[in-house]
Order: sequence, then C-alpha cells, then structure tokens
Amino acid sequence: MTNKLYYGDNLEVLREHIADESVDLIYLDPPFNSNASYSILFKSPEGQGADAQIEAFSDTWTWGPAAESALLDLPSYGNHNLVVLMQAMATAIGKNPMMAYLAMMAVRLVELNRKLKPTGSLYLHCDPTASHYLKLVLDAVFGAENFQNEITWHRYSRPKGSQFEARRFGRSTDILLFYSKSDAAAFNLGAVRVPLSDHELEVRYNLVDSKGRYCSGPILRSTGMGDRPNLVYEYNGFTPGPAGWRMSRDKLEALGCSDNLII
Repeated sequence: MTNKLYYGDNLEVLREHIADESVDLIYLDPPFNSNASYSILFKSPEGQGADAQIEAFSDTWTWGPAAESALLDLPSYGNHNLVVLMQAMATAIGKNPMMAYLAMMAVRLVELNRKLKPTGSLYLHCDPTASHYLKLVLDAVFGAENFQNEITWHRYSRPKGSQFEARRFGRSTDILLFYSKSDAAAFNLGAVRVPLSDHELEVRYNLVDSKGRYCSGPILRSTGMGDRPNLVYEYNGFTPGPAGWRMSRDKLEALGCSDNLII
C-alpha cells in the first residue's frame, strides 16, 4: 500500500485493495453541498472523466438507488447499533440529500474502521450542517468511548460583507471529529504544540524571581473540578473540602510557604 495513489470509487478501493488493520492514520474531507463538479478533478490522461468518479458524484447527495443500496448494505456488516441508528435517522429526517450523504458515509466509515490498526486514529473533516449527524454515525461505528475531540477550525477571521447584516453569527468554521480505534491509539500532543512568543510569556508569567518567570494562582481546587480524596489532607492547620489541594503534600511543602500560607 506504500506510495500508491488509488483512482476510482473509494468504497471499492477500500474493499478490494486495502488490507484490514493496515492503516495508522486516516484524514478525510468528503464533499458536501458544494454544488461543484468533482469529476473534473479525476480526468484520465486522455482528458476524459473517470466513469467511477462520475457515477459516484452524480447522485451521491440525492436520494436514489446508490443511497438506497448503501442503506440496505449496512446489515451485512453485523453492526446492529448502526443499522438501528440509520433506520431511525431515515425516519426522522426523511430520505433526502442529507440522508443520502449519511448513508454513503456510513458504509465507508465502517470500511475505514476495519482498515485502521488498533493504534490508529481517524479525523473526519465536515461542516456544522452535518457534524452532529456524523458524530452519531461515528459513535455507532467506532464506539462512543473512542471519541476523543471535536476540533473547531476557524477558517477565516474577516467576515464577508453580507455577514455584517446576517441574523446569526458568522459561519466561518469547519469541524474535525477525532476518533481512535482503541485505547491503544498513538497520540503525540507535543508534535502540534506551538511555543509561546516572548510577549505571550511576559503576559502569562508576569512575575519574576531568581528562578525565572512565574505566575501566581490558587492552591485549592474549585468544587466544580470534582472530588479528589487523595488531595484532601491537613496542611499548616487547614484541611480543604472534598475537592482538595491542587497539588500533593510534597509539592506544597516544596513551595516553602508554611509560615505565610494564605487560603
């Protein structure tokens, strides 16, 4: 599979050419409601549109035989929860373009889940008109326990002229739904961290001593943070409530503030 570009209907490619549990990471940005002619992106060397792509995009977002076939194909995967969900959504929202989109996505998401390694993850890029439906489908396919994040991408910060008079907030965001295959999924947060600028460091850590910059903050956890029995202990004559201290006794003692502790 390494260094290969597949050309055609991705459902067929997934079923026929990609081995199960062979993929580390999946990112997909399926088209939706763009009214674009996507088949032009997949021309052959002779300049002809690919039949598979033309067929796939010609009625993907219209309820018809392709969408009906995708819905009827779902029971063959043995995922009862997904079948029940899709039938309920078809009843609730009707067999319309949105439902056609969801049916076509559901069969592909099942295949994508099958291709991921246990250590793999999937990022589905969509827009807010469909993200809430797709999250339900992903919960049924991957398991709600494997949902990791809903990432909001701010595409632009300067609103168009028409948005200044709109009767709603601007729609300048897309959604990325992040799911893991299992608890064993790899994740490296450090790879996406952006270092703070010198100005940000000065603002955030506005105090300085011989050890460098620091900021002051509460040493008690708020009740909204939940109970932490392991952080409830007596220190300097004071015992906090069920939420406890923000740190262990060793760290609190290391601060050297036993003589002037202020709660």
